[in-house]
Amino acid sequence: MSEDLGPVDRAIANAFQGGFPVVERPFEPAAAALRERGIDITGGELIERIRAMDEAGTLTRFGALIDAEAIGGMATLVAMHAPEERFDTVAETVNDFPEVAHNYRREHPHLNMWFVLSVADETRIPEVLGEIEDATGQETYNLPKQQEFRVEAKFPVEGPLADERIDRSDLGPAVTPTDRAGLTPDELDLVLEVQGGLPITATPYADVAKAVDADTEWVVATIKRFDAEGKVRRVGVVPNHYALGYSENGMTVWDVPDDVVDDVGPAVAGFDFVTHCYERPRHEGVWPYNVFAMTHGRTEAESDRRVQQVHDRMAEHWDVTDEDWDTLFSTEILKKTGIRMDERAEANVIDPAESD
Repeated sequence: MSEDLGPVDRAIANAFQGGFPVVERPFEPAAAALRERGIDITGGELIERIRAMDEAGTLTRFGALIDAEAIGGMATLVAMHAPEERFDTVAETVNDFPEVAHNYRREHPHLNMWFVLSVADETRIPEVLGEIEDATGQETYNLPKQQEFRVEAKFPVEGPLADERIDRSDLGPAVTPTDRAGLTPDELDLVLEVQGGLPITATPYADVAKAVDADTEWVVATIKRFDAEGKVRRVGVVPNHYALGYSENGMTVWDVPDDVVDDVGPAVAGFDFVTHCYERPRHEGVWPYNVFAMTHGRTEAESDRRVQQVHDRMAEHWDVTDEDWDTLFSTEILKKTGIRMDERAEANVIDPAESD
């Protein structure tokens, strides 16, 4: 599908995977920023192009990318072995659990099923995993995040502004971040309204305000504050990376010596093509790896080059052998429903008086 994009659409996809203005009428200043870089487009035309890309599936949505963990609850990565003769049955059973948000089949001689478990209360994780083990007859291996080095899933395409991102997040009201972990009831309503994207209209925040029975100024200021607090990772277009040609999805895993993890993590996270980088626990005798780095490529050759770059960066910090790492490519999407924000956010609601 990426081949169908013209130069203007490519410029939009490259420029605004974040940094979109959080103002009442955001498309006018966004279009002005594009014009300053030689992309001849009006605010109205920008709306129509983003709407068309959204409807075509080039984008998964337009709007605020919520950090589910900052909103409340916990998500964890889980690995499992599903015997080939009943793989489909095991996958169906796992996917039936509403707590399972994503599930992928990955190339590995033993751990061939990888899913994300999302819960409102982290004490539920052992309980849900026990239920999954009882239902499937297969052992699960919980791999919770211990350190986050990078979460930056951005996917440039060839064409205008491929090496330039536009950041107009400076526009909008001045806000003061808070250290509150919880949400007020009004903030909960806002999160649930925008989690699937913003309306692609000239006044998206006014439309959201009408939906949640709030003032537009409050919606703009709250999303802007959420961005500053980390509850929102970014505001902009969220691409469907498969539609943009990123078909090679490689999870590289590394057995990094514990004493260099804090150096290796940021070093690998410095690569633009590494979209996620975490430290996770090992499982003795089954899973020796403790650092995960996700890479995406448009071809097998590009993917291989990027994995080699990660390998070379790792080798700057310790003597990497062939036994110290592996790459698990996803071969099938078994489930992809997204994090269940409603339950997690509702469990994190506070008394409005506590927000003062």
